[in-house]
Amino acid sequence: MPSNKLLQLAHDLMFSLVHGNGLVYNTCWEDPRLDRELLGLKPDSRVVVITSAGDNALDYLLDAPASVDCVDVNHRQNALLELKRALFTRADFETLFAFFGDGGGDGCAAAYQELREHLPQYAAAFWDRNIGYFRPGGLARSFYYRGASGALAWLFAHCLSVFKPGLRPGIQRLLAATSLEEQRELFARLEPVMWGPFSRWLVGSTSIMALMGVPRPQAALIKAKHPGGMEGFIRDKVRRVFTELPVADNYFWRVYCQGRYTRECCPEYLKQANFEPIRSRLASLRVHTNTLSGFLQANPGPYTHFVLLDHQDWMAWHAPKVLSEEWRLILASAAPGAKVLLRSAGLDTSFVPGEARARLRFFPELTEPLHGRDRVGTYGSQHLAEVL
Repeated sequence: MPSNKLLQLAHDLMFSLVHGNGLVYNTCWEDPRLDRELLGLKPDSRVVVITSAGDNALDYLLDAPASVDCVDVNHRQNALLELKRALFTRADFETLFAFFGDGGGDGCAAAYQELREHLPQYAAAFWDRNIGYFRPGGLARSFYYRGASGALAWLFAHCLSVFKPGLRPGIQRLLAATSLEEQRELFARLEPVMWGPFSRWLVGSTSIMALMGVPRPQAALIKAKHPGGMEGFIRDKVRRVFTELPVADNYFWRVYCQGRYTRECCPEYLKQANFEPIRSRLASLRVHTNTLSGFLQANPGPYTHFVLLDHQDWMAWHAPKVLSEEWRLILASAAPGAKVLLRSAGLDTSFVPGEARARLRFFPELTEPLHGRDRVGTYGSQHLAEVL
């Protein structure tokens, strides 16, 4: 068998093992500030969103939509959202922040025992086995270095500092910068240190891409669309994030560099002023372990908003018939004028089946300028469509 075919099989196997056997995302890697600006949620909005880590679904509650249905085929992702819900309803803000702001602490295990009976059975079973994710000490020292994406963050944050001793202090200075000018000066010194044989191996590794939650079709899209391949893509994205956007409120990169948020730099659901508003609206949030198609078959809507993240990249390559069926169900379950928000490793909407595109109006004049403000900065594109 040719070596490239073996590499493809290895990537697919690793991706399946990671996504089928554990928690993948410990925080959302999509910027909800852009989501909420594009979605324009109202009191009569009915939202369907891929759960991921649940952070953004909680943020959407600040706009008081009528309902938010969170759907994920990985029950561990839903167990994570259920733990956050239980902390809102059965604990206080300081306990919530200890878990998900600080990434854990001495009191988390005892706090969990107080609220576990209020979790769905599957969620309690998962956290009974894994509440140690929030225990201080050990190599990880933070929930944000747990799960597949967290393991990768730990690898970058700690292993690279072994090979590049000056890198970690330099990153801390960069995160403390107070202006774009200072960020650019600090990053110019850091960038040559960041990239060497080891870091190039990391971004080119099949296993590492799988840990990042990047299926082979997405990796292929990136390599095909970016002249520098995967390494060039990541280098360009990291440079833009740290030189073109203020780092002071970029909690996405901060949490993986430092293992925790600060009170000032964190998701909206972790800000004390938002604790009571979100708590009061949790009755409108529902959680479903299912495929999106399975959910829509069982709960046909109508829905006013769909937030699909980037999962359709994988389907476009591996399961085009399944993707077409998913779009059929989305369009059948959409209220008149419903909005659909998508992200992609690619640069266009070619992954959307033609029959679906015929019933969608896209708004590149809105999404392209906003894409430049994306604090995550790792997607090739984002797209907003309205159902015609």
